[in-house]
Amino acid sequence: MKVTGEDVRAFVLSLPETVEQFAWGMPIFKVAGKLFLTLPEEETSMAVRCPILDRDELVVAEPDKFWIAAHEAGNAWVRVRLAALDDRAELEAIVTDSWRLAAPRALLEDADQ
Repeated sequence: MKVTGEDVRAFVLSLPETVEQFAWGMPIFKVAGKLFLTLPEEETSMAVRCPILDRDELVVAEPDKFWIAAHEAGNAWVRVRLAALDDRAELEAIVTDSWRLAAPRALLEDADQ
């Protein structure tokens, strides 16, 4: 299954309190005002929040799928090539993890119920 920017957008916007905006020449997505995902490179990849240690492990383990943009090297973000994703379940897991890192605690508690 080839994952597209529209697949990303559809799932992202199904998450609570998520909005799409446009900044830096690309679509960006926020939860409760906090950025958690962007769709750069003509929507062929996405940038998501990811703890730096986890990010580094992902890049080493699957360099064809994950990489670090030079300007994000010091930040807790990783890039994901959409065409390299295994399936929609993998897309949803990655996006949900990023959303959870940005979402406020009260929203997470509501989502977990």
